[in-house]
Amino acid sequence: MKYRRCGRSGIRLPEVSLGLWHNFGGIDDFNNARMMAHYAFDHGITHFDLANNYGPPYGSAEETFGKIMRQSFVYFRHELFISTKAGYDMWPGPYGEWGSRKYLMNSLDQSLKRMSLDYVDLFYSHRFDPLTPLEETMQAMVDIVRQGKALYVGISNYPKNAAQFSYDYLKAHDVPCLLFQGRYNLFHREHETEGILQQAKERGVGYIAFSPLAQGLLTDRYLDGNVPGDSRMSRNHFLRRSQLTVELLEKIQKLNSFASKRGQSLAEMALAWLLKDDLVTSVLIGTSSVKQLEMNLKALSNTEFSTEERTNIDRVLK
Repeated sequence: MKYRRCGRSGIRLPEVSLGLWHNFGGIDDFNNARMMAHYAFDHGITHFDLANNYGPPYGSAEETFGKIMRQSFVYFRHELFISTKAGYDMWPGPYGEWGSRKYLMNSLDQSLKRMSLDYVDLFYSHRFDPLTPLEETMQAMVDIVRQGKALYVGISNYPKNAAQFSYDYLKAHDVPCLLFQGRYNLFHREHETEGILQQAKERGVGYIAFSPLAQGLLTDRYLDGNVPGDSRMSRNHFLRRSQLTVELLEKIQKLNSFASKRGQSLAEMALAWLLKDDLVTSVLIGTSSVKQLEMNLKALSNTEFSTEERTNIDRVLK
């Protein structure tokens, strides 16, 4: 595993981090979750990323990780970098989502109990709240660090202007923002065009990309145009069948041919592409099996892209 410095901080993150959004919930097989966590750590993945409502049901991914923590990782806490978030809906009523001080602090207290931790390494504001004053949200983040419940803070899914305000506020209060987490992959490059990637770099903030495989579109699962019964698209929830258009399928097939010429699978190339320069600190992957995790890690063997390869990829995507 290779590690990259996170902005202008002392933290280095693995080029690939493990996200527990899917396949670590209460409805999933615990032994499979534990084997994936073991394999990840044994292969240099020190960063595990969670959120309060990961599951399903809500909170159960943190409970699963807490169980793994007690059984396997308790003696390796100093080698782990654990993050969680709050911002999306978690419990009923007016205080169970968004960015109020009450919600963020209550949620983190609950997360620490579920994960059997005294602190997290990183706590995120999971999304920008357009109604709560941003000063309130950021001051809560500052106070969370000062209370010792998190070592660092970050933001996720924030628009550029709100990110700029957050960076300034946190720096002025001696708790600089460590990471911006955003959706970024070959099919979703808004953070390039909007300048969010460059903004983070200029401000000394790391950037970690989630959904690097576009919910599975950038894999070999849909190359023939069919939807496997065990695929994420078959559930028709976060990834819908209607998204697999003829035009998109053509792009996927062309990208796959480029990957083959590089000696990589489509998924390997898609992950490698995110790591082609220094704008991305780490790529956040989700896996359903140890085999899938093993395959994804192969992407790290070749993250160099020639000018011709970059041009060809851009031409297909445009």
